[in-house]
Amino acid sequence: MKRWNIFLSANVKNVIIKKVELAATVVKKSQYPEDRLPEIAFAGRSNVGKSSLLNLLINRRGFARVSGNPGKTRTINFYEINEQFRIVDLPGYGYAKASKSLTETWGPMIEEYLKGRHGLRKVVQLVDIRHDPTAQDIQMYEYLKFYGLDGLVVATKADKVSKSEAPRRISAIKRALGISGSDKVIPVSVLKRTGHEELLKEIGLLCDF
Repeated sequence: MKRWNIFLSANVKNVIIKKVELAATVVKKSQYPEDRLPEIAFAGRSNVGKSSLLNLLINRRGFARVSGNPGKTRTINFYEINEQFRIVDLPGYGYAKASKSLTETWGPMIEEYLKGRHGLRKVVQLVDIRHDPTAQDIQMYEYLKFYGLDGLVVATKADKVSKSEAPRRISAIKRALGISGSDKVIPVSVLKRTGHEELLKEIGLLCDF
């Protein structure tokens, strides 16, 4: 198992990441960790920047493997944080060049996890701030609504749009996904290292820290 000791600034309320451990890499329910630690899952289209975001959250390049080949993640990866909660990396969806057999496997794998996982508090869905959500993004958000796991979206690659354009892009994302009320869309830039502290605070609230 991989282990790293990592410290973040104490100004991130209630979330100071000291230890990260790869707890499990699975393809089916029988392989899930058996305890009921709180879990925050991350989902998004292939190549939306999910691995880069996870690395930013814990300030470690090697936390989640970043690949130039979309669709690289084909398993569900459970990362235990501080022995208190888990970050769960779900397989990317929507990669057109993936084989039919693989795409048919990924959907059921994700749905099996969503529909009955004890301890799952929220799924953070990633979308690219530069583009309107795709049909697959909208379908995923509908899945999350059905299971009561919606309400927290990260708009990745925020450095690719201007400050004046960002609010318009976030509004477009909200309209496409049907987000309203207290639900959040948090713009994050891995390159400029912005937005992740707000996301960490939300994770802390969701896990009751």
